Amino acid sequence: MSVIILGIESSCDDTSAAVIRDGVLLSNVIASQQVHAEFGGVVPELASRAHQQNIVPVVDTALKRAGVAREELSAIGFTRGPGLLGSLLVGTSFAKGMSLGLRIPIVDVNHLHGHVLSHFIRRNEDDRVPEYPFICLLVSGGNSQIILVRNYNDMEILGQTIDDAAGEAFDKCAKVMGLPYPGGPHIDRLAAEGDPKRFRFAKPHIPGLDYSFSGLKTSFLYTLRDEIRKNPDFIEQNKADLAASLQRTIIEILMDKLDKAVRQTGVTTVAIGGGVSANSGVRDAVADYCSRRGLTAFIPERVFTTDNAAMVAIAAYYKYLDRQFCRYDEVPYARVKV
Repeated sequence: MSVIILGIESSCDDTSAAVIRDGVLLSNVIASQQVHAEFGGVVPELASRAHQQNIVPVVDTALKRAGVAREELSAIGFTRGPGLLGSLLVGTSFAKGMSLGLRIPIVDVNHLHGHVLSHFIRRNEDDRVPEYPFICLLVSGGNSQIILVRNYNDMEILGQTIDDAAGEAFDKCAKVMGLPYPGGPHIDRLAAEGDPKRFRFAKPHIPGLDYSFSGLKTSFLYTLRDEIRKNPDFIEQNKADLAASLQRTIIEILMDKLDKAVRQTGVTTVAIGGGVSANSGVRDAVADYCSRRGLTAFIPERVFTTDNAAMVAIAAYYKYLDRQFCRYDEVPYARVKV
């Protein structure tokens, strides 16, 4: 008998629902919230209200596109955390209510685990997936981590940011440059037109495999301050070169620690995940590194790099197979480590 999982994602500002059957993706619907752009960042209260408006039509659309009736579902997987509590409460409450109505179990998913396991989403049964163990570089707006993945439920953080994440560095520097929110995609677009060696920014010297991006951000701001004093139009005249140089520096910081982790662990497979893994420079850097080192690289489709329910559904699928169900008295959590 087939195992059919409905996944629900509502950790931040994207409402998403996906359906998988026996590990194969049938549908993945995402409703993005445009209301936050004018504020330069996500407004939690607005995000929660938008989730309430979106979740019923998003789930209904996901089921219809999958050609699956509610009565056919085996379980409902949902993001329990980390994320914005108000947003998580919408998805959690909806999943609990629907499971009670259908009398099927619920499976709670760690949002970060979902990003790591996004590489196991298959569109066809013969799609290639990573072999354990592998290293995953998880980079997003809130997280920068190097994770040793021994199994779907056995992950060890080898290194992580001690302050800002890579995505924060992109977005905060982009904001200073006057770019729209979110700034990461705009930096990526401009970087393709600029000279990555035009400007040099400070790199951190953090022991071990941990990351730090606050010093880079400060170096970037000081460079702009000093140059603007001499030329008020400096940013506008040098946007592409600034973006290219910033992106190059962030990538070099990420790749330096990733290389150390690979050498220390001896793994032969490297994967990336999270919103920043949609960045063209990051994707190319990981692909080139693995090619030079003779490693196997797993780089997700861009639709699976941002918050999506397909990754929640696949994580829930593996937990369902091990009968790891969630109790109804469990509540969402805002922060947690992998």
